[in-house]
Amino acid sequence: MGKFIKIKTAIPGPKAQAILERRSDALANGLARATDVVVASAKDALVTDVDGNQFLDFAGGIGMLNLGHCPDKVVNAVKKQLDEYIHSCNIVTSIVPYVELAELLNSIVPGNFPKKTVLANSGTEAVENAVNIAKYYTKRNAVICFEGAYHGRSTLTLSLTSKYGLFKKGFGSYVSDVYRLPFPNVYRRPAQMTEEAFIDYCIEQLDHAFIAQVDPSAVAAIIIEPVLGEGGFIPVPKRYLEKLRSICDTHGIVFIADEIQAGSSRTGKFLSIEHAEVVPDLVCLAKSIGSGFPISAVTGKAEILDVVHLGGIGGTYGGSPVACAAAIETIKILNSDEFKHKAVKMGEIISSTLTTWKEKYEIIGDVRGLGAMQIVEFVKDRDTKLPDGDRTLSIIKDCVSNGLIMIRAGLYSNCIRLLPPIVMTEEQLKEGLDVLENAIAKYNI
Repeated sequence: MGKFIKIKTAIPGPKAQAILERRSDALANGLARATDVVVASAKDALVTDVDGNQFLDFAGGIGMLNLGHCPDKVVNAVKKQLDEYIHSCNIVTSIVPYVELAELLNSIVPGNFPKKTVLANSGTEAVENAVNIAKYYTKRNAVICFEGAYHGRSTLTLSLTSKYGLFKKGFGSYVSDVYRLPFPNVYRRPAQMTEEAFIDYCIEQLDHAFIAQVDPSAVAAIIIEPVLGEGGFIPVPKRYLEKLRSICDTHGIVFIADEIQAGSSRTGKFLSIEHAEVVPDLVCLAKSIGSGFPISAVTGKAEILDVVHLGGIGGTYGGSPVACAAAIETIKILNSDEFKHKAVKMGEIISSTLTTWKEKYEIIGDVRGLGAMQIVEFVKDRDTKLPDGDRTLSIIKDCVSNGLIMIRAGLYSNCIRLLPPIVMTEEQLKEGLDVLENAIAKYNI
């Protein structure tokens, strides 16, 4: 089909179909499955399935693979660590890779203050640790979060997560003292409002919330994704982030930036919030910092992280030496100027391409993002902006059948997110974009 995409069977092919039937019999029905691809091997931006079909990967493990599949330096670091030891638990013994990774993160995360780090296994655990530490530090209970956010699947993080029907239905009750505010979604502003007027309005609503919903003296933390991930790749306006920082400074509230999907140099800076030049108190990282290995981190002000009593934080698997070895090599590459420049270049190509599509195809309501974190939002009508989730799903299925792995996003599941490995070549990127455009054109009726 293309130079890189090679489709030999229907998707799924016979071998994949057999494994999908086994999956259906063996796995819980509630476990999501975005595509029918069954992986046999993967390298860089290419995925080969069990039937010999070769795909380009534009999903990147939901943003876990900024360095692509099986980066050589990471694989070699993991092999070396496996030969030395696999685990001893940082609570029981001190693990050198844990210390080295913490030092590395402390040196990279912005902030002209002493920093420390605690490691865990997943983004959920990072958020849970950050919020609990903020509560301990402030001796307050309330937490402010935002519509459209995704912060995890534990009881606490589900309480912070939006998109009720997909993630939360049937799992309540949830943690109390969580206050969810409207997200400043510039695309879905009232038609008569300019962008700047809408941002002004959203900032005014923040002040209103501290009267109508919760007193600032009760708030331990404000947590926000500087670019919404699951919520639809919506960058937070700079002035809005500045307002949050000002509120936190005035009232002694801990400002937590959830950089789990938007961080790791995906946007051209190590943290997406760096574009706004706003410094959070705590940063949550996961996904691409481990190149697919389960590891996460909370990095930030030492005075906040140090407040918890001895033994109050930690876990058996947190900071696995194998995962730490992977993360150290990954982050060294992610934080290089060369890699960040490549992310910017990729973002420019994707953004200019999507902008052209918006002019051509009426079903595209908006294209947006930051750096190499871009999205296409599909609507039934551009004036009403009525979401079109069904057509979005059809486009994704068409892409997958033609060799391009893609997934949805957005509060209404009417967006296609582009998270290709940043190591992808320009030629591969353009081949994948051609597949996506062909699918959009087919459904632009």
